[in-house]
Amino acid sequence: MFGRIARFYDLLNHVLSLGIDCYWRRVLAASVLAGPNHRFLDLAAGTLDVSFALRRRYPGCEVLALDFCLPMLVHGQKKLARHRERHISPVAADGKHLPLPDNSVDSVTIAFGIRNIVPRIEAFREMHRVLTPGGRACILEFGSGRERIWGGLYNFYLNRVLPGIGNLVSHDQSAYSYLSRTICEFPSALELAREMEEAGFVRVQYTKLTSGIVCLHVGEKRA
Repeated sequence: MFGRIARFYDLLNHVLSLGIDCYWRRVLAASVLAGPNHRFLDLAAGTLDVSFALRRRYPGCEVLALDFCLPMLVHGQKKLARHRERHISPVAADGKHLPLPDNSVDSVTIAFGIRNIVPRIEAFREMHRVLTPGGRACILEFGSGRERIWGGLYNFYLNRVLPGIGNLVSHDQSAYSYLSRTICEFPSALELAREMEEAGFVRVQYTKLTSGIVCLHVGEKRA
């Protein structure tokens, strides 16, 4: 499904968020911690927008960009050539079985991808495993669609408007209906924080952005 919409993905991210997605990614990049490995893992990296945001924030660091969907990475790889970027390494991989050694990255980011990994706990445990002690996991995700935002206006947009725009641009109604459905079914920020703690993270906290449309979750591996 993500392979089908890869070439429309960036455009629709900007259109459907009214351009606020660029701000959300900057906030995510600002939340990571650099450490002794000088290496970040961008999980569910997609078309590499977060990877580029990390490189802009930390130009001396390497970014491992992993995603389960190869066509998304292929689309993103065109940006690497265009920007002559040699410190982002895209690799097709499963978030529940990361092809990385223990304690090998300073921070892990995942933007709008944790909803698509089931069960989430396996991904959280893998993130925890590959982090260096004291390292940080930073997760950007939509808030639960079960919470009323802006008096229900956002919920109407999510359920009625978003799938229609997605279908109009990508001609793939099922993909954007899936997006709406998974946001509505996603747990609350507090529930997700508890899942991270269950996986071993400490100092877990979350910040609601844009009235709770998006949440930034941060947890650390005990030093």
